[in-house]
Amino acid sequence: MARWLLLIPLVVFFGLAGLFLRGMQRENPDELPSALAGGAAPPLVLTALGDGPPLTDDLLRKPGVKVVNFWASWCAPCRAEHPRLMELSASGVPVYGVNYKDRPADALGLLAELGNPFAAMGADANGRIGIDWGLYGVPETFVIDGEGKVILRYPGPLTADTLVRTIRPAIAGAGG
Repeated sequence: MARWLLLIPLVVFFGLAGLFLRGMQRENPDELPSALAGGAAPPLVLTALGDGPPLTDDLLRKPGVKVVNFWASWCAPCRAEHPRLMELSASGVPVYGVNYKDRPADALGLLAELGNPFAAMGADANGRIGIDWGLYGVPETFVIDGEGKVILRYPGPLTADTLVRTIRPAIAGAGG
C-alpha cells in the first residue's frame, strides 16, 4: 500500500477542522443568512384579508422604504413583537403584513385586540409565498428599499433593541 494513502485521513481531518474554525469565526453565529438580501423581493400574490387595503406586488415596488412582516395569530412571538410594529407604523414607516398559514377570523381578531399596524396586508394561507421569501418561521421581518430590493431580513420577534440596532439602521441605509 502506498504511503500517501496514509495521509488521506490527516488531510480530511485538517480540512474539516478548517471549515469548523471558519464557521466559528462568523461575526454573528446566530444570524441566518438570506439569499434574498441585495436582490429583488419575490412577487407577492396574496389573498385579501379584512376590509383594509390589500397588499399587492405593486405596493411593494413603489418608491420609498417599507417593512414587510410575516406573522400569525397562533404565534406567541408575533404577539410579543406587535408593539414594535405599532411603533414603526406610528413613526411613519409603511409596515405591510403577510398573515401566514392562519385562519382569517383569528388573524383579524388579533388585530382587533392589539391594533393594526399594517398599511396594507394579505394572507398566505398555504405558505407558498413564505417559501418564495425563504421563511424559516414567523415572525420574520424584511426591510425593502424604494426599488423593491431586499435590504435586510430579520428572523424572530422584533424587540426595542432590535429596532435601534438593526431595523432602523437598515431603514436609514435604504433611504428612509
